[in-house]
Amino acid sequence: MIRIAVFGAGHWGPNLIRSFHTHEASEVAWIVDLDAERIAQVRSRYPDVQVASSPDAALRDGTVDAVVICTPTITHHALAKAALEAGKHVLVEKPITTRSDQGEELCRLAEAKGVVLLVGHIFLYNAAVRFVKRSIDAGELGRVYYVSMVRTNLGPIRMDVNAAWDLAAHDIAIVDYWLGGSARSVSATGGTWINPGIEDSVFATLRYADGVLVNLHASWLNPKKAREITVVGERRMVTVDDMNLGEPVRIYDKQVTEARVQPKFVDTFASFRASVRDGDITIPRVSSGEPLKVECDHFLECITARKQPITDGPSGVRVVKTLEAITRSMQSHGREEPV
Repeated sequence: MIRIAVFGAGHWGPNLIRSFHTHEASEVAWIVDLDAERIAQVRSRYPDVQVASSPDAALRDGTVDAVVICTPTITHHALAKAALEAGKHVLVEKPITTRSDQGEELCRLAEAKGVVLLVGHIFLYNAAVRFVKRSIDAGELGRVYYVSMVRTNLGPIRMDVNAAWDLAAHDIAIVDYWLGGSARSVSATGGTWINPGIEDSVFATLRYADGVLVNLHASWLNPKKAREITVVGERRMVTVDDMNLGEPVRIYDKQVTEARVQPKFVDTFASFRASVRDGDITIPRVSSGEPLKVECDHFLECITARKQPITDGPSGVRVVKTLEAITRSMQSHGREEPV
């Protein structure tokens, strides 16, 4: 059994605690949280697990193999560094750190210690996201022209990072994964209404290699919860709706050819609307498994088999570098910034 210490029992922590404590190959040995009320709840729910308000005892415990960090982003670097220095494998929630140089330090430390460092970019363990990756790699969409990504909700409102760092981090990780590289440059703007200095809504355009454009809208100040992605290729187009659990992916057999066809004579609005839609729409069968379980399984497999994680430290650092460029661009009123 791989023994795990979980740091943070707040918004996301309980899900990780459940996943690792009920896993056939792992058990949660320690749960650490600063909040006394949460500690009391944890003690009641998991009486067999040791609890603490400080990570020191868990890090000194020689029977602990790995540490899972799901605390506020500003604490990631210090906690992950302490865990890596103690020789523990680490799963740290996204983003890996608030500064790319700190993330690079963690990568070097993990390599020196010979331990696994996995960043919790959970959407890369989503079956729909992986389906699109296979489609792009197989050339089924042809050349990718652009990607549009919307991630909005009403809350939760963060006070440690802005909406880009909290929400767009997911989409940046996804598109990096799909395109096999990081953005070359970024132009972004954001609005601040709730907490001074923290953007509640961010609009960003990212430029990737081969002229691929990616447009992001991330907001926690929106009446509609949306996780929608559109990928436009020269041969086909794909949409991913993470809120549609039954049919998350749709493939549109649409394309623009070089042939210039004279439009038909259309004299009614109904006919006009019908004439816009060309090509079939395919809804592929995509499994609706739990991405968190897939991520946890992968972390444990990387530990036992000494494998490189899909969402490893360097990939997490690349996401942070893009987020840093977004922040610089917003501070310079939308000026295009290199990544």
